[in-house]
Amino acid sequence: MVFLCETKLSGREMQTVRAKFDGYDGMEVDSVGRSGGLAFWCKKGVRCEILSASVHYMDFVVRDDEGDWRVTGFYGWPAVTDRHLSWQLLHISGRQSNLPWVCVGDFNEILSANEMKGGSRAQWQMNNFRDAMDDCGLVDVQFEGYAFTWDNGQAGDTNRQSRIDRTMGTTEWLESFPYSYLIHMEREWSDHSPIKLVFDRREVKREGMHKFRFEQVWVGEDGCEEAIRRGFERGGLDVMNVLGASAKV
Repeated sequence: MVFLCETKLSGREMQTVRAKFDGYDGMEVDSVGRSGGLAFWCKKGVRCEILSASVHYMDFVVRDDEGDWRVTGFYGWPAVTDRHLSWQLLHISGRQSNLPWVCVGDFNEILSANEMKGGSRAQWQMNNFRDAMDDCGLVDVQFEGYAFTWDNGQAGDTNRQSRIDRTMGTTEWLESFPYSYLIHMEREWSDHSPIKLVFDRREVKREGMHKFRFEQVWVGEDGCEEAIRRGFERGGLDVMNVLGASAKV
């Protein structure tokens, strides 16, 4: 499964992008102008059913032979003055189903001061996020890799980094997938690091990190089509391989 946020493309444009990858179904949400935009893709054969969607989230049920579960891709309001709307949405989402639930995305907020490097954060902002998590029964999924997932790209004293991208699951989901963990991937052109959720109902041997890098900045760059074309040449028809290969072009 692939969840993309801030695509800055219309749903139709993202469908065109998805069509370049063999074997994927999905759904796309329009950007507002060139802001926002969401997409959720899964391999054909994976039984995903849409529950609801908006410009800030996409909510699905995964039909699994060993038990159904729910996955939500989330994009929090960027402005601090609107951040309470993110937590209202999380509260509402948490009450939509009793299925085991995992929520992944860019929440535009941190849980504690040690999730930020440079600058400061008001304690009440972090408290509001944690309260929303607790109210929904969500627990942070452990991660591997660099501690911060966002970087403002500036140097020296003006550099700011934080962990605003994460995955959280209910106790029921974590018990269903007890060997789950998150990988913070390498950041390329984007100000965000892609994150990869590895999950299985049974213990699997970790073979190391696969370098999947999705960078939404591709869509606004000259040469995007050429990069994707060359990615196909290098990566074949698998979406993970193609996006990773395109990032290196």
